Amino acid sequence: MKDGLYGELSVVGMRGCEDFVSQVDAYLREWRRHGGDETFIADASCPRFGSGEGKGLLHQSMRGHDVYIISDVFNHGVTYNMYGQTVPMSPDDHFQDLKRIIGAIGGKARRISVVMPMLYEGRQHKRSSRESLDCALALQELINMGVENFITFDAHDARVQNAIPLNGFDNVRSSYQMIKALLRTYPDMVIDPDNMMIISPDEGGMSKCMYYSSVMGIDLGMFYKRRDYSVIINGKNPIVAHEYLGRDVKDKDVIIVDDMISSGDSVIDVAQQLKEKGARRIFVFATFGLFCNGLDNIDKAYEEGVITKIFTTNLVYRTPELLKREWYIEVNMCKYVAYIIDTLNHDETISHLLDQSKKIHTILDKHRIELSR
Repeated sequence: MKDGLYGELSVVGMRGCEDFVSQVDAYLREWRRHGGDETFIADASCPRFGSGEGKGLLHQSMRGHDVYIISDVFNHGVTYNMYGQTVPMSPDDHFQDLKRIIGAIGGKARRISVVMPMLYEGRQHKRSSRESLDCALALQELINMGVENFITFDAHDARVQNAIPLNGFDNVRSSYQMIKALLRTYPDMVIDPDNMMIISPDEGGMSKCMYYSSVMGIDLGMFYKRRDYSVIINGKNPIVAHEYLGRDVKDKDVIIVDDMISSGDSVIDVAQQLKEKGARRIFVFATFGLFCNGLDNIDKAYEEGVITKIFTTNLVYRTPELLKREWYIEVNMCKYVAYIIDTLNHDETISHLLDQSKKIHTILDKHRIELSR
């Protein structure tokens, strides 16, 4: 060990994570009083050949280091050249590069931890017919390559960790940062059962919404999806309708909570129904804003007054166009990730970081006191 730590700290930022990792590094250097040009960022790269093949390269030794690899496998803003064509990197490409860097370390590191904010193949976590279990296979593959700890955020279904029961798997919430961003944006927001509700857009997100409802002290409602299981469109069964279950939302602010926004169609449909039921303002908390089909449908919903604001984290790639939208608020998670890495590098528990209820109660109590003045 070095200076009471598990090993010398090194942070590897995969392609597309450069800005995020630089902010994490800035916090680590500040807390550990590193000045000048010193950095915890390891010099690594994944160059490509003209055929599209790649390799992982380390430009410094990782022997004995405590290595944290940060990978955004959903960053489609990163490209490479293949046969003269510019190709956006897919989740499969990013995952392969992650394995290349682990392979380049070659077992020399003292410990390897992977920080993958949005879980690779997280929606392919269970088997309902003759289909692959991609997420479980990916986790097992990384563990077999020498990864000891796996850190992700608001997993679609954290039970996928059962695939690696003897290794570390931490599913981190973004709840505190979301609530903090909401109160910063709307300092006059009234949070009580008479003025606000939490809404789950489907049955799968109920546990997350129950947490928000409990710590914020407000009521909970939900929609359930009726799907057409006779057809498959874009890899999934299309949603026929969203049906609402819950108390009256009339004249209340509503927060729709989900782990991700993919196309945005589901959250817009839910928001429209809530508006028809008399909801006042509609906010959306989504850890990951993918917006796979562009932003036009969200723009239209915003112009029509269906959606007031959408909050997503900077844990995954956000397009420059998204960052310019009036309806969009970015929730910065860099400091939180830095806290997790700093604590784990000291080989200490991160339980206090995973349990955010006390911090949420503190910020809500402070907010209510300021409102009463």
